This record gives sequence, C-alpha cells and structure tokens, in this order.
Amino acid sequence: MSNYKTVFFILGVLQIILGLSMIVPIIAQFYYNQVDSGFIGSGLVSIIFGVLFFLSNLDYEKKLTLPQAFLLTALSWLSIAIFGSLPFVFSDLSLSFTNAFFESMSGITTTGSTILTNLNETPKAILLWRAMLQWLGGIGIIVMAITLMPIMNIGGMQLFVISNTHTPEKILPKSKEISIRLIAIYSSLTLVCAFFYKIFGMSFFDSIVHSMTTIATGGFSNYNESIGYFDSGFIELTAIIFIILGSVPFIAYIKYLGGDKKIFISDTQIKTFIKILIFSIFIIFLYLSVKNQSIFEINFREVSFNVVSILTGTGYVTNDFSKWGQFPLIYFLILMFIGGCAGSTACGIKIFRVQILYQFISNQLKRIIYPRGIFNIKYDKNNVDEKFMASIISFIFLYILIFFVITALLSVDGLDFITAISAAATSISNVGPGLGDIIGPNGNFSYLSNFSKWILSIGMILGRLELFAVLVLFIPSFWRKY
Repeated sequence: MSNYKTVFFILGVLQIILGLSMIVPIIAQFYYNQVDSGFIGSGLVSIIFGVLFFLSNLDYEKKLTLPQAFLLTALSWLSIAIFGSLPFVFSDLSLSFTNAFFESMSGITTTGSTILTNLNETPKAILLWRAMLQWLGGIGIIVMAITLMPIMNIGGMQLFVISNTHTPEKILPKSKEISIRLIAIYSSLTLVCAFFYKIFGMSFFDSIVHSMTTIATGGFSNYNESIGYFDSGFIELTAIIFIILGSVPFIAYIKYLGGDKKIFISDTQIKTFIKILIFSIFIIFLYLSVKNQSIFEINFREVSFNVVSILTGTGYVTNDFSKWGQFPLIYFLILMFIGGCAGSTACGIKIFRVQILYQFISNQLKRIIYPRGIFNIKYDKNNVDEKFMASIISFIFLYILIFFVITALLSVDGLDFITAISAAATSISNVGPGLGDIIGPNGNFSYLSNFSKWILSIGMILGRLELFAVLVLFIPSFWRKY
C-alpha cells in the first residue's frame, strides 16, 4: 500500500494558500466599505484544515508516485472547490451549498457558468473572489498539464513530456523549477492585460478582475452584460489578444525565453489554432452576410470576439449570438468541443488531438485506396505510435460518451433539448454560457434544479482534469496494482 503522506502534505499547502488568498477580498471589503465576516471565517477554516494536513504529514517522502499523482490531481481540485465555496455560503448572498459549490467549481475549473443573477449589485469582494478562483485554476491547470499529465498517460498528453528523465519519482524536483517560471509568465501577462484594460477605460477594480479571468480564459465578469457592458472596441481587442495568449501552450513561452524566437510561428498546435480561428470568423461572417444580404450590416468586431471567446472556452459575450440563427449555434457547439491548445488555460478536446485524429482518418482512407501502402502519423516531426493513437481515440470517444450521458441526465430533469445539449457541452468543455433562453448569453444557471447543478459540476471537473485523471480512481484494479 502506497504512502499518501505526500498527497495530503501538498493538499495542506494548497489549503493554506487558498486561505491566505482570502485576505485580498477582505482588503477589498474594507476599501469599499462592504465588510462582513464571510471571508474572515472562510479563511480561518481553510487555513486550519490546511495546517492540520500540513503538520500531520511533515515526514512525507518528497516524491510523487503514479497513483499519488492521480489522487492529488482529483483531490486538489475538489478540495479547493469545496473550501472556495465557503465565502459564497457565509456571504450576505445567502446561497445554498449547492449554488455556492457550483459557483466555486465553475470558477476553479475556469468554466464561467454562474448562478448569480445580479452581478451589477454583487459585493466587490465576491466578484474579486470569483476572478481569483479562475486565476488560480488557470495557473493550476497549466502546471498540471505540463508536469503531471504527461507521465499520467492521459489522452495523449504524454506527447508533451518535458524530457526523457521525466519519471514519476522525479516530478516534484522538476515541477518546482518549471512552476516558478510558469507563475512568473502567467502573472506578467495578467498585469499587462490589466494595464491595457485600465488605459482603455476600465476602472482599476474592473481591470484587475477582468485581466485575471481573461488570461485564465474563464469569463467571469462583474456585469450581467459581460464585456458587452463596456461597448468598447479597444477593450474587446485587448480581450481577444490576451485570450489568445492564454490559449496557446505556456511551454512555448518558456521555449521563447530560452532562445527559440520562432516558437510561436513554428509550433504546429499554435498554427492550427490560429487557422481554426480565422476560418471560423470567416465562415460565421459569410453566413451572416448571406442571411442579411449585406456585409455592411454585419458587425465584424462582434463576430470575431464571440468566435474567439467560444473556441477558447472563455465565455465572455458582447451580445446575444443566439439571435444570429441556427447555423452559428451549431457551429459554436462544435467550437466548444475543439477548445484551445494543450498546456494552456483553455479546455475542450484540444487542438493537438483534433490534428492527430484528422491524420488518422486521412490515413485510413488512404489505406482503402492503397492497401499495401505504409502511412505514418507524425506530430511536430515525431512519429505517433499505436499506443499514443489508442490513448487519443479512447479520450475522444469517452469525451463524447460522457457528453451524451450528461445530456441525457439533464433531459431526465426536464430541460429542453437545446438547453440540455448546450449545458452538457459547456460543462465538459468548460466554456461558460450555453445556448437558448435559459442558460444562453443573456441567461443564467440559477434556474436549473439542484440535480442539474450537481451533474454539471461533475461535468466541469471531469472536463477540466481530462476525464481519465478522475475516472481511473474508481477502478479497483488500479489500486490493486499499486
């Protein structure tokens, strides 16, 4: 039986960090004269539990084995979602635990779905805390995707292993060095984004909150109208640029700083991501032009912004795109599934899996025409063997299967087809708003039942942690092996 002291030691550290981070909303409460005891009590509870975990596991082994990596991945997100919900429970909003947990899970997984019905009147500390949860979730998923997932063999993520010596026993020493660099890059992008938001018209508070949720591709906003509240082309352009910067592989930033100055134009995943963005903007613009019979009636700014927001899973909106017609809704549903790049804050199936699946299908068609031909699948000049291919295909199959299961469960709860299918897609793809009148761009998830909210919360953590990282924990043979 493995010793899990390392797991609980790290969980203790995370809880302490979470509790200490609540000091920031407390400062905001005093500054805006909106003081209540919610964050003080929540911070103390989080720190106390963190200290207990920390002190009781001080003699940890300073290494992380494979089963420990899986357990840490799932428990870290679950525990932060639970303790992160306490400020919502103890606040003057009087939220039930279900609503508070949903909001917290939506934040930490950078989904962006919300149950808060009047953001314009919500206390500043709560708005700041939602943004902080998304910001912490964004950097957390980047670190995990680059350090843990490659050795966990999840859905082809082993393609992004950092070095040949990246074994489970060497995770912690290697991850410390990488994590420091990633946090520095992530923080710098956030500050630069906040600076441009401020000079283009946002208040200091709005610029800080929106910069955190922009880089995290989370989409929580301070206003019911989302980014559309500002009605500013410069703010929307800033959002587009930094959403894209948050959706590219963060390992590319490290490579760039290490001397590879062409990484952003040579990386195959980034190139495909940009191509999909350009094509999607063009196809939606073309459809709306034909539908309206005039290109001069189409707002290119709105089309570009909403395409970028949906593909990356950010979830910001500038207007109600559900009024554009049926085709954009179906196309946006497809974009929700694709997502951004691996090793970024974006979620979804990920660009690299779409690339490899395309090559696989293409080779299968070629084999029909040329039965004796030999066709290899390559990614970034490296051969993709059958083990990688099986891992990617199984991930995509499971992704679609869970999507249909969630849709079916939501339908059983009485939701209409559009609401059920878009809610399932937005949860597992961590996008934010769904489609339709209930949960669409102008809607809200507060109208759903508690059953639906728990189903969607499960979908959020499954999608954020690449499915297998959670599901493998429920297989008895996995534990017997270790």
